[in-house]
Amino acid sequence: MHRFHNHHHDEDRAHRGRHSFGHAGFSGRGMRGPSRHGRADRVFEQGDLRLLLLKLIAEKPRHGYELIKAVEDSVGGAYSPSPGVVYPTLSLLEDLGYAKVEEAEGGKKLYAVTPEGSAFLETQAPAIALLLARMEEAAVAGRGRNAPQIMRAMGNLGMALQLRLSRGPLSEEQIQAVAAAIDAAAQAVEKA
Repeated sequence: MHRFHNHHHDEDRAHRGRHSFGHAGFSGRGMRGPSRHGRADRVFEQGDLRLLLLKLIAEKPRHGYELIKAVEDSVGGAYSPSPGVVYPTLSLLEDLGYAKVEEAEGGKKLYAVTPEGSAFLETQAPAIALLLARMEEAAVAGRGRNAPQIMRAMGNLGMALQLRLSRGPLSEEQIQAVAAAIDAAAQAVEKA
């Protein structure tokens, strides 16, 4: 038995889904942030990153890297979009006529909002307000959990241990000293 499949119909539906930017385009799967229960709660729904990037370039023209940092900062480090997500999203905003590229010094691309993009943002004010509220909630919930200073310090401890152990076997006295230092650090963290 043969089954007929309309590939053109599927491609058209996929095309519409990729370029959907109405309110319905801002639901579905997306970025997750920390919750008080230790599991991830949804912060970004599908399409929200597009809306956020457009809002950010409407505030002022920005480079892709600046946008990545601005998103990361806005959720308190709970999420950092990859260049592989940000740059295609910026290209989509260009294709939709909502963003334009301006050349900046050093040949870097500077993304700015177009009049059409500004008009679209005005129509999305309620969605933007909800998105910003979710992002603030994620930032507050993640504060202290995603502290880069703590991650750096943990990495430093691991590296110090690896370097010391690579220099050769430890004496019993050295083993006791390292264990005591780690135990003291653990107790200090518990009291913090």
